[in-house]
Amino acid sequence: MLRRTVFTGGHVFDGASTSRADVAVAGDRIVDVGLGLDGDDAVDCTGMSIVPGLFDCHVHVMVRDLDVARSEQEPFSLAYYEALRNLSLLLDQGITSARDAAGADAGVKRAIEQNLIEGPRLQLALVMLSQTGGHGDLHLPSGGSRSMSMMMPHPGRPRAVRDGPDDVRRGVREVLRAGADVIKVATTGGVMSAGDDPRHAHFRDDELAVIAAEVAAAGTYFFAHAQGTEGIKAALRHGARSIEHGYHLDDEAIDLLLLRDAWLVPTLSATQAIVDAADRGVPIPAESLALAREALDAHRASFARAVDAGVKIAMGTDSPPYGHPSASNLDELLLMTQASSMTPGEAWRSATADAAALLRQDDLGTIAPGKIADLVVVDGGLDDLRELRNRIRYVTIGGRRVR
Repeated sequence: MLRRTVFTGGHVFDGASTSRADVAVAGDRIVDVGLGLDGDDAVDCTGMSIVPGLFDCHVHVMVRDLDVARSEQEPFSLAYYEALRNLSLLLDQGITSARDAAGADAGVKRAIEQNLIEGPRLQLALVMLSQTGGHGDLHLPSGGSRSMSMMMPHPGRPRAVRDGPDDVRRGVREVLRAGADVIKVATTGGVMSAGDDPRHAHFRDDELAVIAAEVAAAGTYFFAHAQGTEGIKAALRHGARSIEHGYHLDDEAIDLLLLRDAWLVPTLSATQAIVDAADRGVPIPAESLALAREALDAHRASFARAVDAGVKIAMGTDSPPYGHPSASNLDELLLMTQASSMTPGEAWRSATADAAALLRQDDLGTIAPGKIADLVVVDGGLDDLRELRNRIRYVTIGGRRVR
């Protein structure tokens, strides 16, 4: 007979609304939700809130911070040890599920599953497919190349740069063969890559059509790094499940998000993190810093318009620099409410039920009998989104306490 643990006296956010309730867990499942529940063990949650395990739909666990010059001087294998810390920091914040949007390979996920290391449930993209001269192209004007740890090809991570339908098709198949759960594609340039422009569209229709066909055949999906308007729309026309960043959304792009039932993962933390890092003295390239400062207002305005239009939103951060003690992935929830009409409840839903729906995790993201017992106990109420990182009191994954 499985021992039954009851979380008592708290306010339960079930993924949609909040009410006073107890939550009973046996084994790895939630077995009951209601008042006056009993069990073998009790966790007193008086004055606290109980929420489903949180999701971050856009992380890079192999990256410490935005200091590319520093990372280029460090050994290749160091990134794996930094990932140990980053995965642990995610759990500290109650993030029990995450989608790594480039960097982590199948070995990282397998190590978590085999309990060799601790970390959230991971969905992997491995690498971001990019055209020559795109956001994933590490070529430098000097003729050399950047050594960004999350993009460098190695036996567990196929090369990112692909051109033409045949090479793109091979790229998708190689990435899936290497253990990717999903495919990430850069349909625009980016802020932190030299020589490309986030407003420019990348990959042509014939290349994107091949990606769409290959992921459909494999029973998975692709999602798009897409900041500029035309690249956003191109990705959506070809079936992207989610748009990451979405700096420059026009009416047509928002209409396409709604028509295609696609998601926006806004990553408001990303542009803010670049500007904040520069203010702290991190050597951000001048071109990248200028692009980030330029994008800040447009990014937030686009997000606000998407929220008002009813676009589905899932929480993702692009991983604020783990190396800074004040950085918190959960700050994204506050940023979303500050930048739009989104309520705190809607922000919590974007990090629970809605994020689980995006990542096709039907047993996660809500609190109900039969669901997997990924739970987070938060000190205080849920309307106050400040200092959330310091208010996490208890975290379970599959009914097992990890924090």
